[in-house]
Amino acid sequence: MTKTHALRGLYIVTPDWDDTARLLAVTEQALLGGAALVQYRHKTADMSLRRQQATALLELCRRYHKPLIINDHLDLCMEIDADGLHVGGTDISVAEARAQIGAGKILGASCYGDMQLARSAVASGASYIAFGGFYPSRIKKYAVTTSADIVTTAGKEFDLPRVVIGGMTLQNCQPLIANGAEMVAAISSVYMAENPRQAAADFCGLF
Repeated sequence: MTKTHALRGLYIVTPDWDDTARLLAVTEQALLGGAALVQYRHKTADMSLRRQQATALLELCRRYHKPLIINDHLDLCMEIDADGLHVGGTDISVAEARAQIGAGKILGASCYGDMQLARSAVASGASYIAFGGFYPSRIKKYAVTTSADIVTTAGKEFDLPRVVIGGMTLQNCQPLIANGAEMVAAISSVYMAENPRQAAADFCGLF
C-alpha cells in the first residue's frame, strides 16, 4: 500500500471512544474533509471491541481509498489485513514489525524527540517517522520536550515522511509544516471539533 498512498497531509488518530457509530460518523466526516490517513488507536478497548471497530473503520477507509493504520496491535493488523501498523517505544521493534507485516504495508514509528530512534527506525524499514509531543495534548499525557528543530534536522538526514504529533491545532502546527513536516497527526482538533469535516479541510488546506 505504501506505493499507492501519498503520505502527506492530515493524519487522524482515533480517540478512546467505545461508541462505534459515533467513531465511524466523525471519521467519515474527516475523510470527507480530506484526511489522508487514519490510525486506529484505542488504549482501553477489549479485544472484541477493538476488532469490531477496526474492521468497520477498514471498510470505511476502503470506500474512501485511504489507508488504515493500526496502533500497536500487530495481531489485529494482520487479522483484518489493515494497510499498516504504527509502533511506539514500548512496542515490538520496527525491524520485527517489518518482518511480520511484509514489505508492502505502511509502517510508522514513534521517535519522540530522539534522532537516534529515528535513525534506527529508518534503518529498520519504517515508512514514516513520527516526532512529538510538541505541545500539551488534551488526549495523551507526555512530557512536552520535543524541539521544532528536529523536523528540519530529520529532513536533512532522511528522505522519509515526517509526522508531527502532540497537541496539534490549526495554528501551532504551521511552524512545523514550514520546517518540512509532511503530515500532521491530530486527535482532538478533529474528533472534538464542532465541525470535524471543516476542521479536517482546514488542516488539509495547510498543505
